[in-house]
Amino acid sequence: MRKAIVGLLVLALVGALGFWGLTSPATYALIRSNDPVSPTLPAGSTRQPNLENGRTLFFAGGCTSCHAVPSQTDKLRLGGGYALKSPFGTFHIPNISPHKQDGIGSWSTADFVRAMREGVSPDGRHYYPAFPYTSYQRMNPEDLADLFAFIMTLAPVEGRAPDHELPFPYNVRRGLGLWKLAFLDGQVFRPDATKSTSWNRGAYLVNGPGHCAECHSERNAAGAIIGDRRFAGGPDPEGRGTVPNITPHPSGIGGWTADDLTTLLKTGETPNFDTVGGPMGAVVANTAQLPDADRRAMAEYLLSLPPRQGFKKPE
Repeated sequence: MRKAIVGLLVLALVGALGFWGLTSPATYALIRSNDPVSPTLPAGSTRQPNLENGRTLFFAGGCTSCHAVPSQTDKLRLGGGYALKSPFGTFHIPNISPHKQDGIGSWSTADFVRAMREGVSPDGRHYYPAFPYTSYQRMNPEDLADLFAFIMTLAPVEGRAPDHELPFPYNVRRGLGLWKLAFLDGQVFRPDATKSTSWNRGAYLVNGPGHCAECHSERNAAGAIIGDRRFAGGPDPEGRGTVPNITPHPSGIGGWTADDLTTLLKTGETPNFDTVGGPMGAVVANTAQLPDADRRAMAEYLLSLPPRQGFKKPE
């Protein structure tokens, strides 16, 4: 009996050590460090950030939609506080203003790039993928450096969001290391040489900073996007009905022209003279700030997607 108990204790210890090792942010970084398509900024880089590019990426990413202080008219006050409800609990969106204590004002550019591409905080904690780093990982480090530089030009905002309200086991943050090994591939966007420059620009904006698939796709039980349902719509993450299909299927944007979709991204108007509302209204408030060429590039890419039957809510 004593030997059996000792054996069980040894197995438990080995299991605990294995869990601790596999879930470490360092383990994920080590695995991805050998990936040639997972670049970082060169150490000691003296590259000067492009603030205009950073501004474009800021609005392409819709940073104000989640991180602006709720009920404020100034959407550039990025004090956070929005409560994002999900099947896993409620996430309270953090302050990403340049405030040195409450925001990200004390971060380095490398801290920001790592957070956006690996979902890891400067102090080495996993971020929950409610922060869509699964899409932001597609961005190249130079663009992320520009985005960070632009955010640092905004006003610091005092105050921190409350802690997330998550039940067990989702409140075990360490377990996200296993989730990342399964669902975070660490790859940046790679242009398709057979496509046009504008198509590649649209693909980059939609899949990277725009993170369009994060809302417009069905997810599996672990909360990861189902590959063959990408962009085909799905349940609203906050439980408010469904999110529409944005593939060129009759149940989505089939029959739309590039002009139709470009107009929607600028004004919110649909081809049938309706206007988008809800969360998509906030998206349009951001995409309206983009150059016309970027909106058209996004439209070109979306209309080239494989048509997929839209999500149907179970009856």
